[in-house]
Amino acid sequence: MIYAVFSVLALALLGFDQWSKAWTVANFSAPVAPAIYSTTDPAKPFLPGIVQLTRIHNYGAAWSSFSGQKWLLLGVSAMIVAVMVVFLAKRIVRHPLGVAGCMLVISGGIGNLIDRARFGYVVDMLHLEFWPSYPVFNVADICVVCGAVIAAVYYMWFYDKYDKQEKPDGESDAPTE
Repeated sequence: MIYAVFSVLALALLGFDQWSKAWTVANFSAPVAPAIYSTTDPAKPFLPGIVQLTRIHNYGAAWSSFSGQKWLLLGVSAMIVAVMVVFLAKRIVRHPLGVAGCMLVISGGIGNLIDRARFGYVVDMLHLEFWPSYPVFNVADICVVCGAVIAAVYYMWFYDKYDKQEKPDGESDAPTE
C-alpha cells in the first residue's frame, strides 16, 4: 500500500514539474544570444521577498557543472533513477521514509531527464530573492534534493533497524573488518 501511495505522489510531482516548466516556457521569452542561458524578460515575483520566477536554460547539472555534457548527464541520471527503481522493486527499501526518498529521487530524476532528452537542457524557473548567488532551480530539483536528504536520513537512522537483510547463515550483510 505504501508503494502505491508514494507512486501516486511521485506521479503528481512529476506532472507538476512538467506543468511548471511548460508554464514558464509559455510566459517567458526564450533565451537568445549573447545571454543564451537566461531570458531577457524581467523576473516575476512568486512569493515576494522569497521566490521569484524567471526562465533559465541549464545545460549542465547543479550549478551548471558538466555544462554541455548532455549524454553524460542523461546516462548518470538514468542510472540513478534505475538504481532507485531496483531498490523499490526488489524491496530492498521497505520503510516509508526510504520509499519516500526513493520516489522523490525517481520523480525529480525523470522530470529532468524528460527536459534533457527533449531539449538538451533543463528549464529552471525558481530563484531565491534573499540569496541572489544561489542558482535558479525547478520542481524536479526540489524533489531530487529532498529525496536525497530523506534517503540519507533513512539510511543513517532507519535502514539497519528496519530493512537490513540477514544472510541465510545468520550473518548480517554489513562489511566485516
